[in-house]
Amino acid sequence: MFGLVSSGLGLFNEAEALAAAGAQPAGRVWRIGILTLGEESAGPTIWWQPLLEELHALNYDQGRNLAIKYAGADTKPDRLSVLAHDIVNAGVDVIVTTGPLETRAAKAATSTIPIVMTLVSDPVSAGLVAGLAHPGGNVTGLTTVVPGLYQKFVEFLHELVPSAKRFALVVALDPAPQIWQEIKESGLALGVTLVNLHVSGPSDFEPALIRARKEGAGGVIVTPDVLTQIHRHKFVQVTLMHRLPAIYWARDYVDAGGLMSYSANLAELRRRAAHYVDRLLRGTKPADLPVERPTKFDLVINLKTAKALGLTIPPSLLARADQVIE
Repeated sequence: MFGLVSSGLGLFNEAEALAAAGAQPAGRVWRIGILTLGEESAGPTIWWQPLLEELHALNYDQGRNLAIKYAGADTKPDRLSVLAHDIVNAGVDVIVTTGPLETRAAKAATSTIPIVMTLVSDPVSAGLVAGLAHPGGNVTGLTTVVPGLYQKFVEFLHELVPSAKRFALVVALDPAPQIWQEIKESGLALGVTLVNLHVSGPSDFEPALIRARKEGAGGVIVTPDVLTQIHRHKFVQVTLMHRLPAIYWARDYVDAGGLMSYSANLAELRRRAAHYVDRLLRGTKPADLPVERPTKFDLVINLKTAKALGLTIPPSLLARADQVIE
């Protein structure tokens, strides 16, 4: 159902191949561009499966009335501008993006094609929309953050390791200002110092965590970051090697052996993005589609990892967990 064929630098499916051969199927073929810092591949990775499945449920079928042009920068931000222009030049009807860098690149490449963002923490501060209720311009979609979210990261980690006086925030890109401010203020209230540790590739993971240990960090916080997400198995392995408890922004890390996560259902966000695409294709203007915030966040704890780290999860924390992996 999701088979793709190559088309220049991007990818379109069988519908475009038929059209190029002069056998355009009956009815319009809608073209959707996907721009991401994520993996470069021959087509949408498993990350995008919920979007594609929901589009199918909304009667958009690849090979019949839907073509996908995928562009993954493989964690190389300097490639985004070229990829964004490739997508625009391909004449897509809607562009779907992941984080702020991708969305900014798409917005710089076009002021007319609607853009649906899926993983932007603070689109207002990032200058991507004028406001959540009234985005203005050609960008709308979903934000992953609500006020107080990252306060919970600090609180949960502190509850697990109450003796810790320092936590390390491991990032490839600086978090949005309101996220960093919230984390620092939450740490201050609990007597915990927060330090930023930058990584630019998977080879930086171990040196960063060795430094965290040397500087007395008792735990690690990982906010939205495509680099650690793509290389999550290696990142989790290094945290375990250096016996550092960590809380993550996505459940994927816990499934890879990480200790705990607190996040919205990211697959559901991608499904919701399909409904934005549908409304835009039906003629709704992006300026009139409010940016949507998640309403439910799940705490997931991996007891096997806790045992490997020699940690006992407090009953109060277990009671709040939405899922416990044993």
